Amino acid sequence: MKELLVQFAAYNLWANQQLAKLIDNLDEGLADKEIISSFSSIRLTLQHLRDVEWIWWQRLKLVETIFPLEEKKQTIPEINKDLISYSTQWKEWIDKSTVAAFEHEFLYRNSKKEQFKQPVYQMLLHLFNHQTYHRGQLVTMLRQLGINKIPATDFIEWSRRK
Repeated sequence: MKELLVQFAAYNLWANQQLAKLIDNLDEGLADKEIISSFSSIRLTLQHLRDVEWIWWQRLKLVETIFPLEEKKQTIPEINKDLISYSTQWKEWIDKSTVAAFEHEFLYRNSKKEQFKQPVYQMLLHLFNHQTYHRGQLVTMLRQLGINKIPATDFIEWSRRK
């Protein structure tokens, strides 16, 4: 289990870095252009990716005062810097953790204040799968904006580069 989580954390960080390099140079106007998706712009999708990593970290650390997030207007590079920082934090924590830490069940509340209890490894698998899903949306949004030179961010691409 640990080796799988170590790989997913490293992959998540790498994939976020690949898209950040591209999106950091995106015109702010394009980043805010409305596109039909789960979130209506690249900026909002990036903020969601960042916020989800932060929220799950807060939940894992048993901090219950995480909603609502204070939202200040940040540049795209600032959002990406935060996202990469949180992804790095997850990778470092997973690298240092024991199998028992992943099997530990923790209590948390979602944004609707509903309480759940789950093992840490399930939350981590959810987190990494969730991030992959929204990175795929970013790729589609970028293509809709006419950007075609997009780095491959599939897990197999990361695996081949190791």
